[in-house]
Amino acid sequence: MNALRELQIRFSISFDLTEPVRDAILAAPERAWTPAITQAGEAREAAAVCELTEIDLSAWPEGTRAICRRERPHPGAQLIFTDHQGFRFQVLITDQDDADLAQLEARHRGRARVEDRIRCGKDTGLRNFPFRQFAANQVWLELVLAAQDLLSFFARLCLDGEACYWEPKTLRHRLLHVAGRVARSGRRVFLRLQRSWRWASLLVAAFRRLRSLPSARGGVSEQRFTARLP
Repeated sequence: MNALRELQIRFSISFDLTEPVRDAILAAPERAWTPAITQAGEAREAAAVCELTEIDLSAWPEGTRAICRRERPHPGAQLIFTDHQGFRFQVLITDQDDADLAQLEARHRGRARVEDRIRCGKDTGLRNFPFRQFAANQVWLELVLAAQDLLSFFARLCLDGEACYWEPKTLRHRLLHVAGRVARSGRRVFLRLQRSWRWASLLVAAFRRLRSLPSARGGVSEQRFTARLP
């Protein structure tokens, strides 16, 4: 029972930029801001964090704090009227008592990747379980997770640039659903793609990268499957 009484719920959620919050941000002295960090613990360029002490958080659990991050928008970003001196602001509230504000804010930002993976899981089949039996749904879950892992590995190992970050829906519509013709010649299998299709060259490059990956036995993989443009 003592262990249960000592258990505390820790939360970290985004907070709306209401007028009182904006006033508290503008009232924060420059000395209150400390450099923000990346997930790797390195300095985050043109970003800083501070704790907002002039916000009424009495409706929240005791110990709740408000942390603000200000950052220069990336080149070409559209500023809005609430931006002050060219900064973009984001605020979170948390009941964590860590004194390192930069670490608190970086930890909160890292949660976005978790939410992205949950969304990708739903797009891969995790949105609902199709069976009534628990065991069947358990198998379904394992298949969904395996598919999500394969898509992630494919994007990281075989694609480059912006395509590395495409989510399942985009991958399906641009690469996985493309029509092709399987041909065989010289004991090799070829996938012939329509040259006019916008993403054809990207998929061909992905197959080339896949063939260049080392096999489990060492050396370059000896795949006999090749994609070609007619």
